Amino acid sequence: MALAQAQAQAAQLKKVKKQKVLLMGKSGSGKSSMRSIIFSNYLARDTRRLGATIDIDLSHVKFLGNLTLNLWDCGGQEAFMENYLSQQRAHVFSNVGVLIYVFDIESRDVERDLATYVNIISALVQYSREAKVFVLIHKMDLIQSLTREEVFDRRVNIVRRKTAEAVAIVRKQKPEQSPGTPGGAAAAAAAAAAALAASSPSSILDIDIDMQLFATSIWDQSLYKAWASIIHDLVPNLGVIETQLASVGVAIDADEILLFERTSFLVVSKWTSREGDNNPFGDRFERMSSILKSWKHTCSKFTGTPRNAEQFSDLEIKMGTKFSMFVTKFTTNTYILVCMPPGEARFNSAKLNVAAARPWFRFLDGPVIAPSAGAGSSQHLLAHNSAGGAGGVQSEANSRPLNI
Repeated sequence: MALAQAQAQAAQLKKVKKQKVLLMGKSGSGKSSMRSIIFSNYLARDTRRLGATIDIDLSHVKFLGNLTLNLWDCGGQEAFMENYLSQQRAHVFSNVGVLIYVFDIESRDVERDLATYVNIISALVQYSREAKVFVLIHKMDLIQSLTREEVFDRRVNIVRRKTAEAVAIVRKQKPEQSPGTPGGAAAAAAAAAAALAASSPSSILDIDIDMQLFATSIWDQSLYKAWASIIHDLVPNLGVIETQLASVGVAIDADEILLFERTSFLVVSKWTSREGDNNPFGDRFERMSSILKSWKHTCSKFTGTPRNAEQFSDLEIKMGTKFSMFVTKFTTNTYILVCMPPGEARFNSAKLNVAAARPWFRFLDGPVIAPSAGAGSSQHLLAHNSAGGAGGVQSEANSRPLNI
């Protein structure tokens, strides 16, 4: 049984995923800026020199070892949008894993933006019905803080209503041209609806959009929250990662553990103890992403190394009697953050334990063969002696194995 489980896991870890991600929205909404900040290590102020995207900017973003994001940054000018929805409709909207649609909260032509969005959702339903949709209400820093939540909630309600309208158009097979909608796009939508109904009449009523909405800005951590959620849904072997991370957290009696992708510092996975669940700061994970990204930029500035290079291997913070924390390079493609109660022996033993756990996360660097049951039985994770405190690290005979 154990051997069969190991073989099944090996087959799972061998899978290399390539996800098509569409990044769409009107011209000037901030699509390329956020992409450059997340994946190219731009500072927010550096994005001012970026020009408008012409047609489709196609890039293959490596994320972890076995995930490639086939990222299509689509220019938002009206001529390009009409082309996507008519002549290039099948090419653009086929085999999409994720659609990221960006709304500029300061847009002066909201109705036209929404009409374009409805047509895009209709095209997505036709060619990639299982795709997930993430809607980013962007540039929220331009809204006064006192009214920001109200403005966002109002826009969320509108977008959800328009999404339902797009689905209804496909169901009724009678798409009508919305105000400001290009005629060619409307005709393509009509043909698409009829084709979808003819190909799958029994399932056309089962259309459901898997959608999440976020308020974002390039000037704060909200951008990391949105993109971490997007990436979280795309990461292969996520169940294995979460199980392993929980095993490490329990073994070292940590409060919280975060696993970051090396270049973007997006949170790939996290584990929180019961004590950690009491932390009142709900945005602390994306705040840490922003802080570590800034620290990486600072290291780059003073060392003269490229921003995409590895800038540091370890970062330790000890807050007296409050807590201790360290960030260390974990695998080739990841960093790990461990937060725990204070105590020098506990801290040192946790660092040893994390080092001992590294082999169990090697699959994050690419497809590997999972260890056999026999090999796994000899691998142990050292656990500190919480009862003895100063007793330091337990012997291997008394340590707890990782549950892999």
